[in-house]
Amino acid sequence: MGDPPAPLAGLHILLVEDDYLVATEVARWLRAAGADVMGPVARIEQACGLVDRRRPDAAVLQIGRAGGLEIGLGGDTVFALADRLDVLGVPYLLATGDRRLDRLPGYSGKPRIEKPLQEPDLVTGLKRLLDGARAD
Repeated sequence: MGDPPAPLAGLHILLVEDDYLVATEVARWLRAAGADVMGPVARIEQACGLVDRRRPDAAVLQIGRAGGLEIGLGGDTVFALADRLDVLGVPYLLATGDRRLDRLPGYSGKPRIEKPLQEPDLVTGLKRLLDGARAD
């Protein structure tokens, strides 16, 4: 009997993370789960460019603490990208350890994964996210 299929096999997952070491490790985890990783990218305009070329099946969006829930250089926030993904119907996980997210209207109820990230939590969280999006 063969191995079970990888949990994220054939799925295109956008990874937005501004820490090179974290991005490299998370991308490795996603690939090991069978995903085709779009990125990783550290800047919102790079992520938007990838989304313009191919709509991802899901995304992992890192929210940093520096500068108040920002990512990337130049003060670009991940929330503009999150809004764009909402319009496109692309589910995403917000990766954060910042509790201020609970106070942001429109984002407090969004699916999230707590940092520091752990491989099984990330893969399981994405699988649940995608299964829920298919059920809707």
